Parts: sequence; C-alpha cells; structure tokens
Amino acid sequence: MTAPIETTGAASDAQSEAVLAGADKGRIEGRSLGQIAWTRFKRDRVAVAGGVIVILLILLAILSRPLQALFGLDPNTFHQDLIDANTSLPKGSWGGMSADHPLGVDPKFGRDIATRVLEGSWVSLVVAFGATILSNVIGAIMGVVAGYYGGRVDAIISRLMDVFLAFPLLLFAIAISATLQGGAFGLNGLPLHLAVLIFVIGFFNWPYLGRIVRGQTLALREREFVDAARGMGARGPYILFRELLPNLVGPIIVYSTLLIPTNIIFEASLSFLGVGIQPPQASWGGMLREAVTYYQVDPQYMIVPGLAIFITVLAFNLLGDGLRDALDPRSR
Repeated sequence: MTAPIETTGAASDAQSEAVLAGADKGRIEGRSLGQIAWTRFKRDRVAVAGGVIVILLILLAILSRPLQALFGLDPNTFHQDLIDANTSLPKGSWGGMSADHPLGVDPKFGRDIATRVLEGSWVSLVVAFGATILSNVIGAIMGVVAGYYGGRVDAIISRLMDVFLAFPLLLFAIAISATLQGGAFGLNGLPLHLAVLIFVIGFFNWPYLGRIVRGQTLALREREFVDAARGMGARGPYILFRELLPNLVGPIIVYSTLLIPTNIIFEASLSFLGVGIQPPQASWGGMLREAVTYYQVDPQYMIVPGLAIFITVLAFNLLGDGLRDALDPRSR
C-alpha cells in the first residue's frame, strides 16, 4: 500500500515540475494598447495597403526636388518640338507618351506631365498636412476646454463652433485667397499662396474636430483618474494637457487621416478655380484647370492629375478607416 502512494507522489511532483517548466518557457506577457491596436491594424490588409501607398506618396513628395535634380527634370521646361504647331496638341498618340515622357506632355507647351505631377505632390501634401495640424491644434484645445469646464465656457465655445460651421467656406476662401494674391505679411509668390491656403483651410475647419474632442472630454472628465488628479491638488491646465489630451490621441489621429484627403481636395478645388496655387508652379488642381480646354481632344492631360488626386484621397481614407477600427473596435 505504501509503495504505490510514494510512486504516485513522485509522479505528481515530476508532473508539477514539468508544468512549471513549460509555464516558465511560455510565459505570458501583457501587451500595451498600442501593441493591441497594431495587431488589429495588421489584420486589415486593405488598410495596410492604403498605409503603404500613403508612405510612398509622402516619400515621393519629400524627394520630388532631389529626384528632379538627380535626373535633370524640370516641370517648367518647354518642349515645343513635341507640339503640333497647327493644333497645339502633343504629337503622337496618348498625349505624346514616350520613353522620355512616360505620361506624355501637356498641350501648347510640351511640359512633362510626370514631372509636373511629381512637383504638384509636395504642394498638395504641404497644404493638406499644414491645414490639418492647424485645425487639430485649435480644435483639440477648444474642444477639451469646452468639455472639461462646461457651463458658460462650453456654451460660448459651442456657439463659436456653430458660427464657424455656418460660414460658406468655399466662397470665403475664394474671397480671401483672391484678395491676398499680390502680397501680404511680407510674403509673395509661392510661400504666400501656401500660407494663405493653410490658414484658410485649417482655421475654418477646426470646429469639426472640436466637437469630437468635446464629446470625448465630457465622458472622460468623470473618470477615476481625473478625480484622482483633482484629489491630489492638480489644477485645470495640468488636467487638460497631462490627463485628458493624452487619452484623446486616438480620435485625433483617426480624424486627421480622414481630414487630410478632404484638405487635398479643397486645395485642388481652389487651384482649379484659379485662387489657389498660381502658375507656373505645378499643382494638381491647376493642371485640371488647364486640361478643361483640351479634355475632349487630349483626355490624357486630365486623366493623370485626376488619378493622382483619386489614388491619394483613396489611400488616406482606407488608412483612416483601418486606424479607426484598430483604435476603437466598437466602431466595427
């Protein structure tokens, strides 16, 4: 009777040691919220594809000038030998596509379309990112202040948001851009046009993010960590910028990825209407404006910049949808 009991005890001890050894080898480690979100994001192949395209577009925009210098490209170089003198259209088929000009040349001047699209990429992204940053800064500060303090402060900021949202933004942007075309604030030419577009688009779009941040802040201000900060004697500015805003990074990032394509379209629209980026500086909206005259006889000139805008906007939207699902699974 004793021997079997000892054998069973020895086997039990060996089994326990094996379990402990296996548990030690396969130790479970906790994951941060960022790691969990990254895991969710990687599972969304469409969003990952959008992110890859966005990264490539940003790299092309950053390297556009170095690439032009490296390959001896100039978006404003005329090639009159490639233009039919009788029709002002590119010689050959498909808008003059060739090995030297893979996307063809523009009518009347014979400028390389691929180089002009590359040049216009950094213009669109600079305006879109600059306006988005300006909107985020103003909207995040106004939204978190309104949501945290409430009462009269919330009422004043909310009514201010309503006033900005009631503005006919496109008409207002056209009026401001047209007024400041000659020069202002010590700037002129391309720097002035970029600054005006960033200010007009960014300054009048902040209420959209402001409302999102305000709603999130109304929920966060009643959480335990905010009460704990108050109990430890923290003042309002500390709670706003050290406790609340860090917890709003997720919604702000998601909204930014969805706002950037909207700003790209807005910049292209203003340039198309002639009050944005002015020639000879290349821009996608400006190329579409020039293509209106020739789209029936040379559709290539309209298709290329149109596709550039379409692919860029689609990639940012896919990335934004993926980030929204990854950072907030309840939105699925």
